[in-house]
Amino acid sequence: MPSLSRFIDLIKRRVGRGERFALIVGGGKVCRRYQAAATKIRPLTLTELDWLGIKVTHLNAYFVLTALGDLAHESVIENPTQKIRLKKPVVVGAGWKPGCSTDHDAVLLAENLGAKTVINLSNIDYVYDADPRINSAAQPIKLMSWTELRKMFGTEWQPGLNSPFDPVAARRAQRLKLKVIMANGRNLKNLEKILDGDNFRGTIIQDPS
Repeated sequence: MPSLSRFIDLIKRRVGRGERFALIVGGGKVCRRYQAAATKIRPLTLTELDWLGIKVTHLNAYFVLTALGDLAHESVIENPTQKIRLKKPVVVGAGWKPGCSTDHDAVLLAENLGAKTVINLSNIDYVYDADPRINSAAQPIKLMSWTELRKMFGTEWQPGLNSPFDPVAARRAQRLKLKVIMANGRNLKNLEKILDGDNFRGTIIQDPS
């Protein structure tokens, strides 16, 4: 997995410069494949779908934890509200409980650790005003408020929701006055620009101060 290997190298390099990271690992396509396969066998409740996705995030997170080795906290954080004694420069977290997406977990962990910015890495360069896979005229949005995000993508969470950021997490992020940066996780040079405070490709979600 060359992309993950390069990501780990980036984290190691930044840690060498004195930086610290809290990583929440999602379920991605593997999660959705499991959910789709399970529902072909029998109808599943939302809670069952959620637990299936959560367990996938645990496996993914332990993979990342193992790759980081001695740089990471000794275990995966499954409850983002628990008290964490930070002895290592990297904390790795995963899904927590039904009804709480990994976006929400990231917001809760940011609140727990006193972080003011969350970088959400996915497979999109920006949040768009329409689905670019369907609408070739879709335009990227470089800056938007939390209220604008919720108007575009709704206010309810459900497992497997295809939204750039969980609407429930968005409400909490707005209350905490967090800044969330949405960017493409495959573009690690762009991630370096974000970390360095340079111009980057991505969407900033933040309410006006």
